[in-house]
Amino acid sequence: MTSTSIIIVPGWRDSGPGHWQTLWAERLPQARRVVQDDWHTPTRSAWVARLEETVLEQPGPVVIVAHSLGCITTAHMNPEAAARVRGALLVAPADPERRAVLSDFAPVPYAALPYRSILVASSNDPYCPIRLAGAYARAWGSEFVRLQNAGHINVDSGHGEWPLGRALLQSLTEVEQPSQATAAEELAQGAMT
Repeated sequence: MTSTSIIIVPGWRDSGPGHWQTLWAERLPQARRVVQDDWHTPTRSAWVARLEETVLEQPGPVVIVAHSLGCITTAHMNPEAAARVRGALLVAPADPERRAVLSDFAPVPYAALPYRSILVASSNDPYCPIRLAGAYARAWGSEFVRLQNAGHINVDSGHGEWPLGRALLQSLTEVEQPSQATAAEELAQGAMT
């Protein structure tokens, strides 16, 4: 049986040292990090193509772990690459209409994703209002985890190792076990209280 690969998809300007994505990429043996050619002036075609290439290179199914603009890049994937995805953890999605440098990623797709996904957003994310994150979750068919005052869920907001995120990721990588969906829902409820 082929194991599931974890594809780490950073956002605009990459996820630097100490960011939970960087720490997970270093510690999870099955993780592969998407490396873009241009982290500062992203174009949708180049970013999506690199993500699709990374997904299709894997020998088996993948679980995506995306942050910020990486979430929007993931939503833009073509059906062939999306068919290889078993689940996605979409954290602190970006609003590409708020920043001119990200406008190539607009409009954001509002179609249901063909795989299980969990979208985690913060009530005070400076890069995406919580109502917009909730609209993404509804459109994509994602389970929605709303965190209170967690900023952009990055190093600046104190999210290094981020154990809650690891638990949510585990619920996606062990998707065959029916109890895992319930575990993710319980974690989400705990995060919201």
